[in-house]
Amino acid sequence: MRDPYTVLGVAKGAGQDDIKKAFRRLAKKYHPDQSTDPKAKDRFAEVGAAYEILGDEKRRGQFDRGEIDAEGKPRFQGGFEGFSGGAGGRGGFDNFEFNFGGARGGRAGGFDAADIFADLFGGAAPRGRAGGFGQQRTAVRGEDVQAATTITLAESVHGATKRVSLPTGRTLEVSVPPGIEDGKSIRLKAQGQPGVNGAPAGDAIVTVTIARHPHFRADGADLRLDLPITLYEAVLGAKVQVPTLEGQVEMSIPPGTNGGRTLRLRGKGLLTPAKTRGDLLVALRIVLPDDSASLADLARKLAETQPYEPRKAMS
Repeated sequence: MRDPYTVLGVAKGAGQDDIKKAFRRLAKKYHPDQSTDPKAKDRFAEVGAAYEILGDEKRRGQFDRGEIDAEGKPRFQGGFEGFSGGAGGRGGFDNFEFNFGGARGGRAGGFDAADIFADLFGGAAPRGRAGGFGQQRTAVRGEDVQAATTITLAESVHGATKRVSLPTGRTLEVSVPPGIEDGKSIRLKAQGQPGVNGAPAGDAIVTVTIARHPHFRADGADLRLDLPITLYEAVLGAKVQVPTLEGQVEMSIPPGTNGGRTLRLRGKGLLTPAKTRGDLLVALRIVLPDDSASLADLARKLAETQPYEPRKAMS
């Protein structure tokens, strides 16, 4: 057994609070139910044995004065250092069990390892028989894990199934319900980190992001779309193809339509909380032809023969 001060990584003049903090940190690090280190069990046992001595001021004093050794065995003159059944001995050490000074329930000299483990692992540690350091097996719920997935606007309306990789290394198919909002999360029960000592596993929290669409803009449950049209379609009227989340549909443009006018396609928007659909609001944008020389000549003639004042209402 190494020097308990070395095991806990504290100076010989360290206060009891510092010793307790060192024990808490190392016990949590090497607890066999928490660590994947193959040597964790041995290190955990060593840390517990060191704290059994240094965590008890009386036994710490005995060790500092040389009355007991690093294993808590009394030091006798005449070759009896190997004696293991005297006061402070721990016959259960080799079986990963500790007596904490021989007191039942783990309490001795003013400290209680069970209380520390309850604090460390978030629950009341059961008090077993003497030698219960290795028996303080607190049930601890597994931690939640975070993941993310991205869907399209159309998938936000109709729902989707997405494959999501979790921090645990697992890949799951996640059902994204219709009508989910951007930034909302889906909780997958018991798909997080495993629990300890029979406790349930944590959950997986999957945050859903709706990808930006190249044409549509969300406005509550409605969608907005800027639709380019020709000057001729605006003047003469026309039937034009308009993109929606379900594909192209035909829309009528009335003759004499001004640029900026908004037409409404009902039921072509997003899903509402009431499971109805919003509308698609189509704003018309008049686009002039690239070669507009002849159009300019016509415009000059019209300006001379049919002048009008579109800003009259603003004066």
